[in-house]
Amino acid sequence: MRSKWWPLAAITLGNFMLLIDVTIVNTALPEVAQGLDASFTSLQWVMDIYALALAALLMAAGSAADVYGRRRLYLWGLAVFALSSLACGLAPDSGVLIAARAVQGVGAAAMFATNTPLLMATYSGRDRGVAFGVWGGTSGAAAAVGPILGGLLTEYADWRAIFLVNLPLTAIAVWITIRTVAESRGAPGARIDWPGAALFTLCAGALTYGLIRGGEEGWSDNGTLASLVVSALALVVFVLVERQKRQPLLDLALMRRPTFVVLMAAGLLVQAAAFPYLTYAGMWLQSVLGLSPVQAGLAVTPMAGVALVVGAAGGRVLERVAPGRALGGGLLLVGVGALVTAARLTPGSDWTAFVPGLMLG
Repeated sequence: MRSKWWPLAAITLGNFMLLIDVTIVNTALPEVAQGLDASFTSLQWVMDIYALALAALLMAAGSAADVYGRRRLYLWGLAVFALSSLACGLAPDSGVLIAARAVQGVGAAAMFATNTPLLMATYSGRDRGVAFGVWGGTSGAAAAVGPILGGLLTEYADWRAIFLVNLPLTAIAVWITIRTVAESRGAPGARIDWPGAALFTLCAGALTYGLIRGGEEGWSDNGTLASLVVSALALVVFVLVERQKRQPLLDLALMRRPTFVVLMAAGLLVQAAAFPYLTYAGMWLQSVLGLSPVQAGLAVTPMAGVALVVGAAGGRVLERVAPGRALGGGLLLVGVGALVTAARLTPGSDWTAFVPGLMLG
């Protein structure tokens, strides 16, 4: 295995798996609900707990990678991801499935946090640009391919197969990583900010719980209000703790940089628009239009194709276009795509009403 691109294959495969698992359950939700007798709230948690664990632990995982080794943490993440995927596939009820999805998110956080540092340590010069172009292309396509793959596995096998398919892919990624990826670490003396990690996780978890409960029980519900208050308090304490840390989980000085704030806000808006759209679109296509899981997955195929092409070309575009213009143009297209979809959708619409908006957004 002498090819210089084997490390890229190992890292990209892991990245593709963890991102595809954000959306692969979309087209399987009706089957999951029927098979496990799950409520709508439980289905929301099946979707959200994975992304929540991934996001909440991402910064802590990055710190751990600097201390213990990026290759080591990536392999650990792959192992946790595989075992939790097995637990998801064998889950007897929605509670076990939700818990397993949370652990799956922990493994995904370890994998995702090490992707970029490993690529940076492995490649340089033009090879680095090529590596990040391939990595970006697969990242862009993963979220859109998820519903398609989920539909195929659900219709021709079983909804449990959407999780079990991770096992052989993870085994391949582990084997290639062990044989070809070199170890790397952060600066000597790096430490993990455990209090910051715990507070950030509490803040994100309480906020997510409050938002889900608010949609189910109402925004004046005591449990909803309590969760949102806990989230706000955890955020305040997190900021106070981070100000006192020599090696904080989040350098608050970044918040004084307009570029950083704009990038984070843009990322939040894009994710907030994209993932709920895919979730409810999948349920609408099956529950209202009566499409099969495969048909529902294929309905978003245009998005997968466009995401793959644009993601792969993104690196070259940024060499010629200012990042601000590229970001602004991307956000504009997302907004236009949403408006086009809203304008085309009527009570009598079929799946083709989604296509133009999906391709633009």
